Amino acid sequence: MRSTILAVPLLLTMAACSPTAAPASNTSTPATDQAPVAIATTTQLGSILGDITQCVGTTSRTLMGPGDDPHDFSVSSRDVADLTKAKLVITNGLGLEPGLKVALDGAKADGATIFEVAPLLDPLSYASIEEHQAEQHAGHDHAASTSSATGHDESHSHGEFDPHVHMDVQRMAKAATVIGAQLAKTTGDDKYATCGTKVEQKLQETDKQVREILAEIPADKRVLVTDHEAYNYFAEAYDFEVAGVVIPGGSTDAEPSSQELADLVAVVREDKVSAIFSNNTVNPRLVEAVANEAGTDLKVVQLFEGSVGPEGSGAETYATMMLTNAQRIADALK
Repeated sequence: MRSTILAVPLLLTMAACSPTAAPASNTSTPATDQAPVAIATTTQLGSILGDITQCVGTTSRTLMGPGDDPHDFSVSSRDVADLTKAKLVITNGLGLEPGLKVALDGAKADGATIFEVAPLLDPLSYASIEEHQAEQHAGHDHAASTSSATGHDESHSHGEFDPHVHMDVQRMAKAATVIGAQLAKTTGDDKYATCGTKVEQKLQETDKQVREILAEIPADKRVLVTDHEAYNYFAEAYDFEVAGVVIPGGSTDAEPSSQELADLVAVVREDKVSAIFSNNTVNPRLVEAVANEAGTDLKVVQLFEGSVGPEGSGAETYATMMLTNAQRIADALK
């Protein structure tokens, strides 16, 4: 393991200084003279909000763009001005967007309604996640090292609950309904609630498609190793085990220790893991380092977790993002 320990400081430095791409510019619905009825923070929520407002015939705006990481996104002066004018701002909440706290507090002081969606979607507590994973790992020789590799022995940067609800399509289908209801309450127009229900129904169909794609993966191969701890909802919804993560603590801005990376390499080797999944908003260097150190035929597969994909990626909306993820996971593991 000497090579892992020696390589980590350099890799950590490179990961910190070499972003995968320049931050994407903020996105919005097609330009019109109409003011947006609401602003969403993340691209996943923005996609759903946009479907609802398009159904009604109004517009919305999304602060983040493809490639922006919710964990470290900060607002521009234009964002701050737009937020102070907004009547409704739809956020994920549960600590997913820490860089927006000051701006959101300012918008709230100026009269905007800050609507946090994740707390309304039956969020998973980290305590329940760890208990479930301990049960899954019972009888495995690597149970202790897996706990270390996933960062379960450290405090989570978000808080009590896992904020990554967007990795479960059924939860996000419910989000469409609650967003539509809140828009109806804010605007006094019941069409938003009706359209929210329509978008929910479409996402329920997406969830069925995701399940059909993932059904191709044998039970003994439904094991995920990922760049950070963002797949707990996906694992619960679609019957997977999270065997380990590269970056501990539930965020993307933490740094794994040499021992944590060594433990994860051991898990990969022992479980004969065939793929490790990276996130489109996180530098893949550490993931690639684990793959190289494992010395096995381990594929590094990029998924869309932190945001939807850019134009031409096939993952430009929330629905297509999750369908693309499902297909890439199935292709890697079946």
